[in-house]
Amino acid sequence: MTTASEERGGSEIGSTREALRALSAASIGNFVEWYDFAIYSYSVPIIATIFFPPGDRTTAVIAAFALYGVAFLARPLGGVFWGNLGDKVGRRNTLAAVILIMGGATMLIGLLPTYDTIGLLAPTLLAVLRLVQGFSGGGEFTGSTSFITEYAPENRRGLYAATSATFTTLPSILGGLTVLAFTAALPEDAYASWGWRIPFLIGGPLALVGLFIRLRMQETPAFRRIERAEHVEAMPVREAIRDHFKNIMLVFAIASLSGLGAYTIGTYFVTYLVETIGLTQTTAILANSAAFIVSIPLVPLVGLLGDQIGRKPLLYIGTVGFIVLSVPGYALAGSGGLGTAILGQLLVVLPWSFVVSAVVVIQVEIFPTRVRYSGASIGYNAAYMIFGGTAPLVATYLVLQTDSNIAPAIYLVAVAVLVLLVVLALPETSRLSLLREGEGQPEGASLGTTGGTT
Repeated sequence: MTTASEERGGSEIGSTREALRALSAASIGNFVEWYDFAIYSYSVPIIATIFFPPGDRTTAVIAAFALYGVAFLARPLGGVFWGNLGDKVGRRNTLAAVILIMGGATMLIGLLPTYDTIGLLAPTLLAVLRLVQGFSGGGEFTGSTSFITEYAPENRRGLYAATSATFTTLPSILGGLTVLAFTAALPEDAYASWGWRIPFLIGGPLALVGLFIRLRMQETPAFRRIERAEHVEAMPVREAIRDHFKNIMLVFAIASLSGLGAYTIGTYFVTYLVETIGLTQTTAILANSAAFIVSIPLVPLVGLLGDQIGRKPLLYIGTVGFIVLSVPGYALAGSGGLGTAILGQLLVVLPWSFVVSAVVVIQVEIFPTRVRYSGASIGYNAAYMIFGGTAPLVATYLVLQTDSNIAPAIYLVAVAVLVLLVVLALPETSRLSLLREGEGQPEGASLGTTGGTT
């Protein structure tokens, strides 16, 4: 029996219980993925010490950040693979495989021998595991956001997607505090010897919890609908590129600013405050966590606002905010001290919260169900590879070459200006049905205005 809610292309059921269960299933994977990346970013100082030859400290830090970025090289390939699979066999089973591989790779990093033990083979093995993390991560965020949005009430898609996105923020806070707890509790030599491994080893059990939650869910209502109608696409990646290339490029553009902001705040800022400004690691992590905490309630609230006023206004606010606030934010954070470090990072967190709240749901709404996972994965992961994964490396290089602590802020401003121009061409997606014509949408049902882009 088809429910009225399914006929609108929104969530199934008459209550929000299944939607909330879907939110938990989607969010746990987002948490595990960003926990993996957060633990690595907060561990860059110790990774630079134990995985690379002793000598030039700056070179070692840049090399550690380069391996951080290596994972992003595999994300587009992973996005194509997992997106194609998710559009052919369904979101649930695909996401179950993704979280298992992701958590396993993180746990294996915690078991690696160091440079003192096996020489250059140590960073080589680390690079391989980072590539595995990136490959699996390429299917996580877009897939889990598709999963939750296809379950969410039609008029609350922004709220549900943005709430799931906060679980990409929580790992930056909890991961930072985890690393801080072990560095504070252990003598320096004990932490360097074995203590750094524990946060990585935790990734395995976290993934098993996520796997259990996901396997208890059914497939999404929207995907089941196109299965019943026999409208599952045989080659979804090919169709996404052939028929929806403009939308892929729009997602790429807006996700570029989201990725750059996320990995500037969540990855680069702690090392920037320690290595460039000279704050202690404890002060830097506390300041970064405090700034991120603000985004936890803010991102869902902004997502809810987008359900009322649309997605494009959120992007306008966020991009203009980056343009106006990035330079003052860096200047304030770099002036020294815990309070100014928090306030400076807040000036970057605030516009990012508006951008990410819009991006997470636009990337889903802009594609029809039969190619949603594939189309979103291609655009989103390409943007995060080019702008997200390279953010700490480019920022470190800019400071080194210009001898200016605000050079990374100018980079942020430049990207925001370009994205602002793209937003003008972006369709408003908040009123689109998730099921398009020809996907089992009942005759006469409202499909929304596609603006010629879907």
